[in-house]
Amino acid sequence: MGKIKVTSCEIEGLYVIEPAVLLDSRGYFMETYNQNDFIEAGLTMNFVQDNQSMSVKGVLRGLHFQKQFPQGKLVRAVRGTVFDVAVDLRAASKTYGKWFGVELSAENKKQFYIPEGFAHGFLVMSDEAEFAYKCTDFYHPGDEGGILWNDPEIGIEWPIPEGTELIFSDKDQKWSGIRDTFKF
Repeated sequence: MGKIKVTSCEIEGLYVIEPAVLLDSRGYFMETYNQNDFIEAGLTMNFVQDNQSMSVKGVLRGLHFQKQFPQGKLVRAVRGTVFDVAVDLRAASKTYGKWFGVELSAENKKQFYIPEGFAHGFLVMSDEAEFAYKCTDFYHPGDEGGILWNDPEIGIEWPIPEGTELIFSDKDQKWSGIRDTFKF
């Protein structure tokens, strides 16, 4: 191994992954995903779809999940900085309703693995951010679910800089709280 560092989070199933970065006078090189390294680290998920988005400062996307076709996601910021959040929706989990957040940036090159059974979202902290992620299942229109980003029962501590105007999609403003949402 040695090409990636995998750190377990307080919530079972969540992992922060740090790739080895080779720096020289030209810049850097890193493997963002190597199936053999992941398997050696005990991560055996199979990815079927890659996505990428660009958002401006203050955009808050989420908290999203798919109900019948849940997706595990390996997420990272390829440009800029985001605060990334996962909320445990696994009904039998001892951490049901708990959240975990991590700063992902082009500079720190950290990745975050969120397995099936979690809601996911992120807040853009930099002027712009490009966000890339691998998924374990395909996107299925009509299968979306979500939780309101500021549900007090979850209590996510979003690091919203003073004076930042949050920007949401219409659907992300209409989700209800965890009490009224889907459980895995």
